[in-house]
Amino acid sequence: MQTMNEQYGKLVAPATVVIERLLPGPIEKVWAYLTEPELRKTWIAAGDMDLRVGGAVELVFDHDVLSETKEETPEKYKDICDTGAKMHGQILVVDPPNTLSYTWGESDGSESEVMFELAEMGDKVKLTLTHRKLFDNDTLVGVSAGWHAHVAIMIDVLEGKSPPSFWSLHMPLEEAYQKRFFSE
Repeated sequence: MQTMNEQYGKLVAPATVVIERLLPGPIEKVWAYLTEPELRKTWIAAGDMDLRVGGAVELVFDHDVLSETKEETPEKYKDICDTGAKMHGQILVVDPPNTLSYTWGESDGSESEVMFELAEMGDKVKLTLTHRKLFDNDTLVGVSAGWHAHVAIMIDVLEGKSPPSFWSLHMPLEEAYQKRFFSE
């Protein structure tokens, strides 16, 4: 039987994926890794976040700094990642240290929504990550694999382990999510 941290995200609606993980606590530490740029950049992206409803969110991605192991960006993502990928959004919900939600600016100009819900479970923290409004199948697959890989890196960072490179996690996950979500 798989543990929660080994499970794939679930497609809970045509355009919504949910990933659940059990993280090392305390909850305030996990909240800091979601909201503070210096900590957030260790598992997903740097960038400012104005922690109030309506506040601006900027995520500045640099996958090379997430691991000591360096890998070349896959061809599929070179045009986005090698030019300095940024995401701009707006805070929808902020309820420290339990809930954070913001819009996620897509490369096609549309917006999706991501929500992080944290709940204490003893000395652990249950993370429920929900990403909505992913109407394009390629985006749904890429985002699902991306969150799966990024959260795995966050778990390693929180546990004091050296994470593998992002791309070595992401690319096999992208293939697995494609099969899980869209194979007949």
